[in-house]
Amino acid sequence: MHTGKQLSTEIDATVPTAARMYDFYLGGKDNYAADRAAVEELDKVVPSTRRLALNNRRFLQRVVRTLTQEYGVRQYLDHGSGLPTQDNVHQVAQKIDPTTHVVYVDNDPMVLVHGRALLEQDERTVVIQADMRDTDGIFGHAETQRLIDFSQPVCVLFNSVFHCIPDSDTDGPLALARRVRERLAPGSFMVMCQLVSEDPEVRDFVTNFMDQATQGHWGRVREEKDVESYFEGLEILEPGLVEVSTWRPDTEVAPRQLTQEWIEFGGVGRIPE
Repeated sequence: MHTGKQLSTEIDATVPTAARMYDFYLGGKDNYAADRAAVEELDKVVPSTRRLALNNRRFLQRVVRTLTQEYGVRQYLDHGSGLPTQDNVHQVAQKIDPTTHVVYVDNDPMVLVHGRALLEQDERTVVIQADMRDTDGIFGHAETQRLIDFSQPVCVLFNSVFHCIPDSDTDGPLALARRVRERLAPGSFMVMCQLVSEDPEVRDFVTNFMDQATQGHWGRVREEKDVESYFEGLEILEPGLVEVSTWRPDTEVAPRQLTQEWIEFGGVGRIPE
């Protein structure tokens, strides 16, 4: 199992990070020239990535709204949360119920700086710096313990982050999903999606490009069957595991993924009661 090694608190503007690239795709300002250059190169081969990032963000917002409103979820643990944008998890959930508790987890020091500045006045929301594979460190963190009651249902989010994790029997996405699931109360939810492609050339290109660009802070683009394995033993909410722009869209004319060279694939699973 992954043990919590000391994480850097230094921000290196010369090495792109997935969080800052995602921020740029979403129209944010918390990114550097290296991130924008990496995005430009990526777009040459997978031009739908900006739309994909926007659709993924909207999926996250719909999921949180649905689980808070329809399923009564009042606790969220968001792994690899990324940089704050508009309508973050705590904002969507607390608009429905202001007492909702949210813990954000990220290993990017820039996320920590911006997140803490944003949340200074919010007693019910916190950002902690940790590697998302460090389950012991995250669940045992003083702030997590303060805000999350694991004897009650909680929603754990792995939204568009598993592709940042390499394959490993103890630390890979499948092992991580199982490890987290074992700690959750019945009735808890797991939201999991990641970048997939059925085209081996796209998988290889993006995997190699991102691995080099981020200096090893990357896993791989996988296949739909890999994502399906993460949900083993969970009750999957309708409409099942799908390309995320089609998960309970707000309207019939909601934006859809137009090209299929790669897609964000996943859904929401519930731990049986």
